Amino acid sequence: MAPKRPTCLPPQDVEAIFGAFAAANPEPKGELDYTNPFTLLVAVVLSAQATDAGVNKATPALFAVADTPEKMVALGQQGIEDRIRTIGLFRTKAKNIHALAQKLVAEHDSEVPQTREALQQLPGVGRKTANVVLNIAFRQPTIAVDTHLFRVANRTGLAPGADPLKVELALLKAVPEKYLHHAHHWLILHGRYACKARQPECWRCSIREWCRYEPKTPPPKGA
Repeated sequence: MAPKRPTCLPPQDVEAIFGAFAAANPEPKGELDYTNPFTLLVAVVLSAQATDAGVNKATPALFAVADTPEKMVALGQQGIEDRIRTIGLFRTKAKNIHALAQKLVAEHDSEVPQTREALQQLPGVGRKTANVVLNIAFRQPTIAVDTHLFRVANRTGLAPGADPLKVELALLKAVPEKYLHHAHHWLILHGRYACKARQPECWRCSIREWCRYEPKTPPPKGA
């Protein structure tokens, strides 16, 4: 039987969880490689339905020749495709990246916009992508809900929700302001490396004291 979705944690437990994350990793970082807001935007668009590691293998060749919107436009869709073929959906992504670069040049003076509304008008950019760019490039307290964060928020009781937007909005209300900037990094990394999809590694979880997930998984035999 699947574990029941936990109820929301009380504020003191939310505070304790993020305090533990902060103590263990005061300055968490995203795992995509980039050199400026534009290359970050491109890397995040490429990361949809792909791993960060896979994106990081492809982007050096792309960014070596096109690290600005003007250079990306000049490279052309085919040139982009040629450099990202190892990434899933590379043709669609190349089309979107070329189109968003054109839009940045034409409508934003080649600058990455600093509002979610403007970012979401760019080809290939949804709410999650916009939130990542706003958080990392412009240090805005946004929360980007990927599959890892969605899982952790529901399992722990931090922000149970039926869809990513509900989880995002619940976290924005629940997370203490002093932790908001780094909150989505901590949660994504926790989901990626500890609270894993198939079987959470509860025996080594830094927040198990407050987590509502049951039953907690025991350590593997011999560990």
